[in-house]
Amino acid sequence: MENITFNMAQLHQYGSAFYDFLRLRKRFFVDQLGWDIPHDDDVEMDQYDNPTAYYSLVLQDGKVVAGIRAMPTTAQWGSHTYMLRDAVDGKLIGIPGDIIPEATVARSVWEATRVVISDELTTHAERSNALSLILDGVVEEAKRRGATEIMALCPPSFARTLRQLGYGAQPIGQPYRNMHDERRYVAMSMPAECRMKQQHVQPVKLPQATHMPQPQAVHAPSVI
Repeated sequence: MENITFNMAQLHQYGSAFYDFLRLRKRFFVDQLGWDIPHDDDVEMDQYDNPTAYYSLVLQDGKVVAGIRAMPTTAQWGSHTYMLRDAVDGKLIGIPGDIIPEATVARSVWEATRVVISDELTTHAERSNALSLILDGVVEEAKRRGATEIMALCPPSFARTLRQLGYGAQPIGQPYRNMHDERRYVAMSMPAECRMKQQHVQPVKLPQATHMPQPQAVHAPSVI
């Protein structure tokens, strides 16, 4: 597996990787979870896919099998900032305004969204490795630009998953139940530090996009 990171100014260097990531997101968040978010027959793309965003993807044999989007909490694009801040400001449907105690605006804090792993990765070891690679990629991008913390909206159980992989994640708010998939999510934070390196990534049980009665997403949908 190979990790690549880029922003919109650099995405042309990686062929169709960005568009393939949008395709992967559509298959998971729309087709599997049923989220009511902007999409067409092929891809899912929302207001946070803009020039302030950075992407960390994992390729296997040249194919995108995992990805994550992130941006600094200082991001501003038109009337939108970052997802959790827009939720606090009442701009999003379905995410409560008290999801976090305060909407941070600081160069040192980033937000990660749209984490997805392809169902073509069928073993726990493969999925754990893919998640670790995309997280390491986005952490390195964030650190390079002065970040010390990364926030995300995840299923509550994901904090334990991240800790098992070597990332120090902790909840920073109260869980809520999502109106689209009826599952619980909570805001959490982790230091912008790569996982504690081990000779082998310890496989942990991660949700899959298909072949499961209750797939889980790593953040809640954002709908204007």
